[in-house]
Amino acid sequence: MFKRASSFFILSTVLFLAGCAGLGGDSVQNEAGQPFNADQLPAQEELPKFSAETAREGMPNGWNFYRIAPFKKNTVYRLESYQGKTVLSANSKTSASGLAVKLRPRQAANLFLQWEWKALSPITNADNADGYTDDAPLRILVAFDGNKSKLPLKEKMTFEMANLISGQEMPYATLMYIWSGKSPVDTIITNAHTSRVKMIVVDSGWDNLGQWHKHQRDLSADYKRAYGEAPGEIIGIALLTDTDNTKSETRAFYGDIELIRKNQK
Repeated sequence: MFKRASSFFILSTVLFLAGCAGLGGDSVQNEAGQPFNADQLPAQEELPKFSAETAREGMPNGWNFYRIAPFKKNTVYRLESYQGKTVLSANSKTSASGLAVKLRPRQAANLFLQWEWKALSPITNADNADGYTDDAPLRILVAFDGNKSKLPLKEKMTFEMANLISGQEMPYATLMYIWSGKSPVDTIITNAHTSRVKMIVVDSGWDNLGQWHKHQRDLSADYKRAYGEAPGEIIGIALLTDTDNTKSETRAFYGDIELIRKNQK
């Protein structure tokens, strides 16, 4: 059972949820660190590829920086040339922030999320099943739309709080694929503060650090397993490397993240 967190930590979590799909008011910033309304962001048809760019400082084209909360340090992301291709590096030192893409809504049926990533250093004290030590070297988030009117009162209040704080609405539901230090692969973990975020462990432990891990996930099947219902439209993708709760450091690489539509058999 999750420990009861302080209202200060809950506030930071709500700010994170409001920004996690590039949809969150002051949580979204430009390269100069200036906040702007996420409604100004164009909805994109495809996820921009890191491999299509050259190594440089600054935000990858098409991706938007978001802060979890003003009092948290920012993870440093940059495009690096690594093993003959451009990848996104993440360097986190007691920090938590991410990158997000607002997508033109699309049906989840027959849609697969494909990516590769590599963790270079462990977060030894991280435990994603504990809200106080919920950190990960690698996370990819998928935001879904849906009918919020049927949610329990507690969740509606969480949505209203997020809207008041950020000026934007939370996604109806979020799948978060993570590299977990302790939880076994295929474990589904409910976020400590809202049932509208489900973490799915796709890599576990620290024995395979320094190796590229490739994944392809059936978004509709994963959503049904996590939430027990058919998914709504997908509206955004985000990534996050964080070490703020464990007050530690980590370094990781993200390769290209792609949405692939497969024909029904």
